[in-house]
Amino acid sequence: MPFEKDVLTTGEVAEICKVAPRTVSKWFDSGELEGYRIPGSKDRRIPLPALVKFMKKHRMPLDGLKTTGTRVLLVDSDSAVTEGLGSIIAEQTEYEVYTASTSFQAGMMCEKLRPHVLLLDMHLGENETQQVVQMVRSNDALAMTRIVALSNRLTDGQAQGLKSQGFDGFLRKPFPAREALRVIESMTTMV
Repeated sequence: MPFEKDVLTTGEVAEICKVAPRTVSKWFDSGELEGYRIPGSKDRRIPLPALVKFMKKHRMPLDGLKTTGTRVLLVDSDSAVTEGLGSIIAEQTEYEVYTASTSFQAGMMCEKLRPHVLLLDMHLGENETQQVVQMVRSNDALAMTRIVALSNRLTDGQAQGLKSQGFDGFLRKPFPAREALRVIESMTTMV
């Protein structure tokens, strides 16, 4: 059964790892497996990236972890970027790649697709990029989405300040496709 969720219960983790739910609780309580408790409850929740990191660290087979592919949403008003880079990413990886050219399309697609990585042009329009970032950051269903800024106009100082604006990474245009692939990979392994 593929997991559409980005956050799993201890029972779901136990099923994936082929152990008892109590074992998962022990991993969580000891700090070995990262996650959080539901406020006002003893229930635990494990983010999918934390589980993957845990399984890799302990050399556990990932066979039980049948997740849907990594979803990447590329948002840029330049169709050459969305078509060119989108095609390269799709051809060279097993990622599900989607594209949008406006902030409105980006918002709609984020709600529908829940991308793992959002590559977002910093120059969509006045305040439009920041509105997309705020929408993603305020939506609990998109808590695991990593946002990478794309720009050719930012100074090094401005690029350094992007984290405080809700971005997780930055790519300076023009960039080679392999650099975009490296950044996407690094974003999908973040916990």
